[in-house]
Amino acid sequence: MYRYDEFDINFVNARVDQFRDQISRRLNGDLTEEQFKPLRLMNGLYLQLHAYMLRVAIPYGTLSSRQMRQLAFIAERFDKDYGHFTTRQNIQFNWPKLEDMADILTHLADVEMHAIQTSGNCIRNVTADHWAGVAADEVEDPRPYAELLRQWSSVHPEFTFLPRKFKIAVTGAPNDRAAVAFHDIGLKVKENEDGEAGFEVLAGGGMGRTPVVGVTIRDWLRKKDLLAYVEAIMRVYNLHGRRDNKYKARIKILVMDLGADEFRRQVDEEFAKIDAPEVLLPEEEIQRISAYFAPPDCEKLDDNDSTLDGHLKENTAFRLWHDTNIATHKIPGYAIVNISLKPIGGIPGDANSAQMRIVAELAERYNHDEIRVNYEQNLVLPYVRKSDLFQVWQELVDAELATDNLGLVTDIICCPGLDYCALATARSIPIAQEISNHFSDAGKQREIGDLKIKISGCINACGHHHAGHIGILGLEKRGQEYYQITLGGSGDENAAIGAIVGPGFSYAEVVPAVDKIVDTYMDLREEGETFLEAYRRVGAAPFKEALYAAH
Repeated sequence: MYRYDEFDINFVNARVDQFRDQISRRLNGDLTEEQFKPLRLMNGLYLQLHAYMLRVAIPYGTLSSRQMRQLAFIAERFDKDYGHFTTRQNIQFNWPKLEDMADILTHLADVEMHAIQTSGNCIRNVTADHWAGVAADEVEDPRPYAELLRQWSSVHPEFTFLPRKFKIAVTGAPNDRAAVAFHDIGLKVKENEDGEAGFEVLAGGGMGRTPVVGVTIRDWLRKKDLLAYVEAIMRVYNLHGRRDNKYKARIKILVMDLGADEFRRQVDEEFAKIDAPEVLLPEEEIQRISAYFAPPDCEKLDDNDSTLDGHLKENTAFRLWHDTNIATHKIPGYAIVNISLKPIGGIPGDANSAQMRIVAELAERYNHDEIRVNYEQNLVLPYVRKSDLFQVWQELVDAELATDNLGLVTDIICCPGLDYCALATARSIPIAQEISNHFSDAGKQREIGDLKIKISGCINACGHHHAGHIGILGLEKRGQEYYQITLGGSGDENAAIGAIVGPGFSYAEVVPAVDKIVDTYMDLREEGETFLEAYRRVGAAPFKEALYAAH
């Protein structure tokens, strides 16, 4: 994983000192809240419904045990003993006090972390496939390129005040686990006809009030051209993106207005202007950054582990967890352990300080000191020996972190909603909890199979409801909460926007509506067919009939 150099350390510490002074001036009344707002947003500090919220950057979702322990310390000392992991692979603290903020940032800086560019109209935290470097289907580890983009974009003088926030995601596998098509720029590592790895470049994706699947504007780009080409995209957007209407300011609106061909032409024209040797990404720099992400010194192991096989035969609970939460590793004898932060009836994405410390301990003892955060609000241990899986599972059970529901109906993505967010128009957390409780039976969950429910508390879509197989959007109507349901969305390599099935539902009607949708799927599915496959085969009609026949 990347380690700060002297420049990084000095830069982050200087920013902390600067913000400490700004906080002091706000507390003594020298700055009004209006004057303070742009300063705090540059440091990831939001003002929510009840308190400030600090959003901490976790670039491409990668953490060390030391960093996780520091997050646990901050949660315990400065918050209400928990943190909330988000769909940007970040962590949020919902209850910090303004007078403590500079100290919190100092503690983060001590472990090479910060909150810079987690807010504002800038390039936000660059995200990546949470199985990067270990996935069996991977072409190449995308994290070195995510790190290069992070360094390039940090306080970039030309792109600090964009028309609107800007998000970039990178994946190194054909199976997209980073939802790149729903980003302002999405990058897919792929090989050309000569077997040379480069990038497919997508632009103009996004969710919110105008959901759009990004379009490919470059089928294959050389690695050394990455920063120059991304800069060309940013220049076209910075020049033409609207600043008079924030609802039309994202790059997706520009791409739609110009059309993909014209947008591509303008980007290529700008790219040609800056395609000079001095702006090409040097191979030695690619290799230097890539060295930080070299795989650990893993033992040479047999992929078949008799001890593991014995535990799987003898322990049903362990086998169920193994079936859902373990993914295939590219190195024989190793496994990818996915840790669910979705306990039945719990708040999706939350972890308390004790749980964070347990995960840090497990990563240190069993996982070469590395932890990942995924955009579905769960955690990953990417380098666990198969022979250690049973012991890891037992310790996760003790920490209440062994929920065996990855990819199932209770593995729900959910934003904080009206319980915290000043922008929200409805509650989302209680809806997620009630759905989780309703489908709590493990056997029922497995019978249903792969099903992604995603919930947002407002049109900004922080819960990615547009990409849910079942999406739920909370809105306000005549002073009451009501919920719009969409079906058929997907954030993978076959990205799709869910379609609204019909009129919304009251709070009390949401869980029964989801139940009818699931029952309809179970009745009409063919053998081995997932929810999404069934929906794409039959369309929305049978689901609408089930939902509205009695109305």
